[in-house]
Amino acid sequence: MATIHQATLTPTKLELLASWLPGRRWYPDDVTKDLERIAACRFDDPAGEVGVETFVVRAGDGPLVHVPMTYRAAPLAGSDYFLIGRVEHSVLGERWVYDAVGDPVYIAALAEAIRTGGHEAEEFVETPDGPQRREPLMTVRGSGSATAAPDPGPLIRVEDGDPVVVATPGVRVEVRRILTGESADGPLNLTGTWPSAPRRYVLAVLG
Repeated sequence: MATIHQATLTPTKLELLASWLPGRRWYPDDVTKDLERIAACRFDDPAGEVGVETFVVRAGDGPLVHVPMTYRAAPLAGSDYFLIGRVEHSVLGERWVYDAVGDPVYIAALAEAIRTGGHEAEEFVETPDGPQRREPLMTVRGSGSATAAPDPGPLIRVEDGDPVVVATPGVRVEVRRILTGESADGPLNLTGTWPSAPRRYVLAVLG
């Protein structure tokens, strides 16, 4: 379950991404004008410390861009390269926003979802009348059927690009950036869709 506060972010997530995306070598254009959120959903952090969100954005009539992000209350040691920026959350205070491919909490959640046929977390918004459920803007599904997934362990290597290749002692996962509708390269994958999507898009493949 993901708990979402009714809060103001300064800068917003889209403002952060509009500044960060042009510097990525895999981003196909320097233009982020009119960047908009197309779809989003969340994963659970079992420890309840890290926010984990999958974002799909588009600038104008450009391609669909997949950016998973994590939100932390303090810097993640050794991960400056993956820092998208910092935001001021009107409820939680300062938050460090990371490109989630460099965050072991995201990789563990992603690998578990793929291996066990998992899906996005239920979302509940905090209100004065208590938590209220809301529908995620995207649904994701893993293709596996295992009953449990072992902890993949710490990150050993992250090869930035499209796809991003992340290796740990327990897994090798490819996270796709530009969503084209191409089929998965292997049987274990995570796909996502949303109301306006013409198909299910492959977001990540487990090697």
